[in-house]
Amino acid sequence: MSSRIVLACLLLTSFAASQEMHHHMPGEGDVGSVQFATSCSAHVTDSFNHSVALLHSFQYEDARDAFAEVFTHDSNCAMAQWGIAMSHYHGLWNSGDLNAGRAAWIKAQETAASNKKTTPREKAYIDAIGEIYREDGKDKYAHAQAFEKKMGELQAAYPDDTEAAIFHALALDITAPKTDKTYANQQKCADILEPIFAKQPMHPGVAHYLIHCYDNPALADKGLTAARAYAAIAPASAHANHMPSHIFTRVGSWEESINSNKESAQRAAEDEAKSHTSEARDQRLHALDYLEYAYLQSGQVSRAKSILDQISSLPPVQGLTLTGDYAIAAIPARSSVELGKWQEAASLQVRTEAVPWAQAITWMAIGIGSARSGNLMKASEAEQNLATLRDTAKPTSEYWSKQIEVQRREVAGWIQEKNSKPTDAIATMRDVAAFEESMDKDAVTPGAIVPAREMLAEMLALEKLPRESLMEYEAVLKVAPNRFNALYGAATSAEAAGDATAANQYFQQLTKVALGNERPELVNARKKLSAQAKTATQP
Repeated sequence: MSSRIVLACLLLTSFAASQEMHHHMPGEGDVGSVQFATSCSAHVTDSFNHSVALLHSFQYEDARDAFAEVFTHDSNCAMAQWGIAMSHYHGLWNSGDLNAGRAAWIKAQETAASNKKTTPREKAYIDAIGEIYREDGKDKYAHAQAFEKKMGELQAAYPDDTEAAIFHALALDITAPKTDKTYANQQKCADILEPIFAKQPMHPGVAHYLIHCYDNPALADKGLTAARAYAAIAPASAHANHMPSHIFTRVGSWEESINSNKESAQRAAEDEAKSHTSEARDQRLHALDYLEYAYLQSGQVSRAKSILDQISSLPPVQGLTLTGDYAIAAIPARSSVELGKWQEAASLQVRTEAVPWAQAITWMAIGIGSARSGNLMKASEAEQNLATLRDTAKPTSEYWSKQIEVQRREVAGWIQEKNSKPTDAIATMRDVAAFEESMDKDAVTPGAIVPAREMLAEMLALEKLPRESLMEYEAVLKVAPNRFNALYGAATSAEAAGDATAANQYFQQLTKVALGNERPELVNARKKLSAQAKTATQP
């Protein structure tokens, strides 16, 4: 029996046990099981563990309230204030309230200093999170690196403390460079977590952070076990229901991604009723963006449209972070550009109150839509606005500035193509594809609105270069399996190149991953396969 099958059986057994435990320990079984030793009063132990479980699933607002409740019942519990400080650090989301987090960290230090029972280990935890809140003029990434270093030292000093190891693994992923295609930090993260997962299969943080560490093209297949376990570990968490779709998206498992995000969006919608921040709305919009992506890749146009209708009908919420802003911009852009609705894309409205990199998504869609529908003046305006947003973003985030530059060049490439300069357009798109692929995607998105290399493949097909086009489509599918347009493009390019075997393979794959008759490409693929089957059976 394989190790993965053994682990799956262990997960099911443990989950059943956790449901039995839930009758005796209300509130714990629904967010997973955590055992975090502290010097706090015994009567707050269960509540503290529950708070940490919420923290591990990035249910930050709930975790913050739960840690505050622990401190109410034990005002000598410095680790409760540590938990509040941790709840304000959203390292992977690049958001959070630094001032509130700093205040909690200071309170944790003061409480630890006044309570002789506070252990050196607990003080090390408090010292580590202090690296995030130090006012030393350094940027967020430098602070995150210092936090990772301190958590590594804490893990080494207390090798039996699995919580230190788990938080260190998270810090490794937070600090992983977007340009490191060896994924060294992510592999270190996984190496820490996999042995713990085997021993603590109901720990929410282990499954969660394994998914994050495997959320890249090179390692995604290894994340399927954690992805298929996490929602069962913490079924009450909106984020726990969503996170598996990071892996499902990477491997092109659209049905699993859809199921994951439908449940997550519903949980987040329920959380909004009691939320006093934008966190629940951010979570809901994040799940809806991934859901939109999966619907589009599986050919479910009307359901994708329903997501557009849903976000349009939501009442406004103040304080959205990049997570929510990104989704609001990405969902309509994905829909129009993926489906080739160029006039619709050109007519999108920019939310000027959003962060620059969210505004850029809309300008990119406007630019491509305008160029491809023949309005080159508006396309040029979009390119100019993208250049401005790129420069505006650079002091805050070099990564997002580069992402906007990718989008600007994509628009420039389509302007060249429509100006009857196909050689220049193809050269531009080839360069931008390499530039885009030098960076990995941010966790906030299921993927680019359209990969630059997929646009390159389409340009090559338009220029009647099917073999070159097929090569580029196949390159897309290696890093983004089962993308609808890449599968169909690969099939038609192979057919145009005279490679009937490859064409048949890609048409078949498309009909396996996509549903219904809403996409004419899918209808055509079925016709091609049917005709091919009839030809094969004729004497």
